Amino acid sequence: MSRSDLEFATLIGSRICHDLISPIGAINNGLELVSMSGGGSGPEMELIGDSVGSASARIRFFRIAFGAAGDQSLGSAEVTSILRDLYRESRSSVAWNIPDAQPRSDVRLAFLALLCLETGMPYGGAVVVERDGAKWVIRGTAHKLIIDPDLWALLATQDQKLKLKPAHVQFGLLPASASDDGRQITSKATETEIMISF
Repeated sequence: MSRSDLEFATLIGSRICHDLISPIGAINNGLELVSMSGGGSGPEMELIGDSVGSASARIRFFRIAFGAAGDQSLGSAEVTSILRDLYRESRSSVAWNIPDAQPRSDVRLAFLALLCLETGMPYGGAVVVERDGAKWVIRGTAHKLIIDPDLWALLATQDQKLKLKPAHVQFGLLPASASDDGRQITSKATETEIMISF
């Protein structure tokens, strides 16, 4: 993926997320107003509220993972809030063990790595995100992993001949984004653990 292709892809991601977050926020505000007026309680409203919350969390996450990074930084509180909301109803847990603000471009790489781990851990598990000096390590452990060797090899080779499904786009974007930032992706997997570092 060339630099201009990557920039174009992130601009598209930013635009889509920006355009979706406002109506999702408006639906959430409408639900709060209905609730405050005393109407609309019950399982239907709870289902709508949960769905809106889930959509909002995913859009916030995708905005960072697939959007333009720029020169901004993201604080630990914001990142942990996004991850808490995203994984609230998930079979996986994520521990963000990085206390200080980080460049948005680094957080984007970490979020793309999380999406890769989700693919390998479809039955859930525990993920830890840490830094060791300048090196980021994203490690997932689970009782059962499903590793597609072609996808995981793509992180190192950036083989553009491999046809990616939409659900696997992160395997193409992560190494391209890392390369754009002057970083190299490494990964390894055992029977119960997957690790991605950059």
